[in-house]
Amino acid sequence: MAEEIKQENPQAADERHLDKKDVTKAWFKWICLSNTNYNYERLMASALLVSFSHVPDKLYPGDEQKRVEFMKRQMEFYNTEPHFGCIINGLSLSMEEEMANSSAVTPEAITAVKTGLMGPFAGIGDTLWQGTLTPILLAVAMPLASEGNLLGPLLYVVLMYAIMLFISHFMFFTGYNQGKEGIEKMMASGSIKRLIATASTMGAIVLGCLANSYVTCTSYLQIPVGTGTIDLQSTLDSILKGGVPLTITLITWWLLKKKNVNSTVVLLILVVIGVVLGASGLFGGSAS
Repeated sequence: MAEEIKQENPQAADERHLDKKDVTKAWFKWICLSNTNYNYERLMASALLVSFSHVPDKLYPGDEQKRVEFMKRQMEFYNTEPHFGCIINGLSLSMEEEMANSSAVTPEAITAVKTGLMGPFAGIGDTLWQGTLTPILLAVAMPLASEGNLLGPLLYVVLMYAIMLFISHFMFFTGYNQGKEGIEKMMASGSIKRLIATASTMGAIVLGCLANSYVTCTSYLQIPVGTGTIDLQSTLDSILKGGVPLTITLITWWLLKKKNVNSTVVLLILVVIGVVLGASGLFGGSAS
């Protein structure tokens, strides 16, 4: 976008522009500090301000009032998913740079763009992180961790941060380089919706595999019937193999998602149910 501005304005010598180092610095500070000083009055605004703190001196040298106005704009309410959503940061930075050199962009336009995009990109980011990427990484790391292999948690952390850095860098510079028109085309093309649908399906499959592998509830109860016995676990498996773990998983999801029960409360409920079922002999116990 900076190149387009230079072409439109013949007085390029008087223009003030950010170089790649400035833009990279803004991205890096954001990725490190995006959730610091998180509060319910401005949410992530103070982190946005800190990430852009070096910019006003570059765009408005010698104009203190303009620098103050720049900083006040960054302190407006701001909340989005910090990695996919930082495409908005890049776009906002590009518009700030353009406004410093042209009257075509107004402060109201920058605020409107941030307000209009932070919700949709929060939805995109939360869906892909929580519904797809995290379950996939857990599926890779949990088998190692369950065997006591330190590589499990280390692999999870390394992969998570590597993906996080790549996505945030790509999105930030996409917003900065493509500008408002490019992002609007991307949102309108339908490719984002297809990506979310595909990723959500993949995430659901992975979560199902994780539930089947790690949610266990086995009964060794033998029910006397006449001269023989009925094995409760075999009977349940003949109806639906893995049905009890599936039921536990669905009830947990229902409590968390539909009833908005606190996760700590859900955990305590599961512990109490486990103790009661184990003490009653219905589930748990031993094969002997």
